[in-house]
Amino acid sequence: MANSLNVMIVGVGGQGTLLASRLLGSAMIQSGYDVKVSEVHGMSQRGGSVVTYVKAGENVCSPTIEKGEADIILSFEQLEAARWLPYLKKGGKIIVNTQSIDPMPVVIGAAKYPEDVLCAIGNTGVEIISMDALKLALEAGSAKATNVVLLGAMAKYTGIDYEIFENAVKETVPAKFLDMNLQALKLGYEA
Repeated sequence: MANSLNVMIVGVGGQGTLLASRLLGSAMIQSGYDVKVSEVHGMSQRGGSVVTYVKAGENVCSPTIEKGEADIILSFEQLEAARWLPYLKKGGKIIVNTQSIDPMPVVIGAAKYPEDVLCAIGNTGVEIISMDALKLALEAGSAKATNVVLLGAMAKYTGIDYEIFENAVKETVPAKFLDMNLQALKLGYEA
């Protein structure tokens, strides 16, 4: 890992962003870094926007990430990737699940879900890595493992050894879901 790493994990309530941030924080701590995690819940209980900041370095004072400071944005949903894009620093990476979840204005018919969100993000010149994490999670055994698939995909870009991410999963995930989540992590890492 570099001297510091600023990661934003963004998505919609119920997608498992908080577990992903705990796993990432654990891996960073096991790598010997000072880590701060800050959870910002929108209307997470109702499928609203959720963002978590995970910062690691030698001495991290503040858990928040300002616009233009994120090394990596890990997005569980396309529109959330677009919403938080201004926080990505120049040369940063955005990893996006191709899944789309209709926000409340779309659900009630007051708006339409934008077309070609990933194309629009790519047209900004940022490095975008998109994947169907839901498909890989189902392959691992459950749609609920989408968060760990995405974490596995991001692990390659952190500079932290894969085995440390495996340890974080082993220490955090309940035993009855462990094999499925280890498979999800591996599928994401290899994608």
